[in-house]
Amino acid sequence: MADDTAGGPAPVIFDLDGTLVDSEPNYFEAGRRVLAGYGVTDFTWEHHLRFIGIGTRETLTVLVREYRIDAPVEELLAGKNRAYLELARAGTEVFPQMRELVVRLAGGGHPMAVASGSSRAAIEAVLAGTGLDALLTTVVSAEEVPHGKPAPDVFLEAARRLGVEPAACVVVEDAAPGVLAARRAGMRCIAVPYVSGSVGDPAFAGAGLMFPGGQREFTARAAYAWIDGSDRSV
Repeated sequence: MADDTAGGPAPVIFDLDGTLVDSEPNYFEAGRRVLAGYGVTDFTWEHHLRFIGIGTRETLTVLVREYRIDAPVEELLAGKNRAYLELARAGTEVFPQMRELVVRLAGGGHPMAVASGSSRAAIEAVLAGTGLDALLTTVVSAEEVPHGKPAPDVFLEAARRLGVEPAACVVVEDAAPGVLAARRAGMRCIAVPYVSGSVGDPAFAGAGLMFPGGQREFTARAAYAWIDGSDRSV
């Protein structure tokens, strides 16, 4: 696979939240705190799961409408980012097999980037706090492009910054909107669903390699073999 379109190691673009790191509990808690400040006290984890894979701004736009909050989305966005950064700096878990994959890719000379719906400040805080910033130096936030996932903008911008063709890239994603965005960008995709109940989403059919069991099933060895083309049977 590595030589099909790029003539070298395939560039790999990672989603961040729920893919590289288990940041969703922190995002839920940040959202819960902010909404509570506007009188919304019944926002649950189940409510949060609806927005896995959707950018923070898009999520809050929906929630402001649904809960009839009389405040600008920008105000809630700033508050949620502040709360999230506090939580993220206190601790964010990297999925061990994902860390191993990043290390393997770096050793194999694969260009890498992170493309996320989170704010740039949040992305940089998580990468710095986990030590991944040493290997993942190209970062694109949905704040920097016109449209968040499922639009392909963040992935296309990541490819542009890496100086590679979109068709040469492999995306690693945990959510259906991200898989759909990768397909719209003309990129191959590895899907590692964060929410087990989302596995049946038709968008996942667009993934070239799927780990239906999510992080419990994912291995760096299998993903790397598929990315570099040494194992096309998986």
